[in-house]
Amino acid sequence: MLCLDHTITKKMREPAFAAEWDSLEPEEQIVRAIIEGREVRHLTQNQLADATGIHQTNISKLESGTANPSLRTLKRLAAGMGMRLKLEFVPVQPENRTR
Repeated sequence: MLCLDHTITKKMREPAFAAEWDSLEPEEQIVRAIIEGREVRHLTQNQLADATGIHQTNISKLESGTANPSLRTLKRLAAGMGMRLKLEFVPVQPENRTR
């Protein structure tokens, strides 16, 4: 993974790459939140599907980043994991490109 990190760090010096990388951050945060929330509660995708009424294949698509959840879906996922959804707007940090 060190090689990948090094490559990304180098590519971040390119404005077009950095802009695209930054534009994907909200989607990556959603994916990470779903996966981490499910894993912390020791739930399989099937168990989360049962708890939410969202089909397991759709949960898989959400976790792989190939589907965009609605606000309603995010609320259902949070409830199914015994959590609540919290959205937040934060000020833009012009040079903050580390993840």
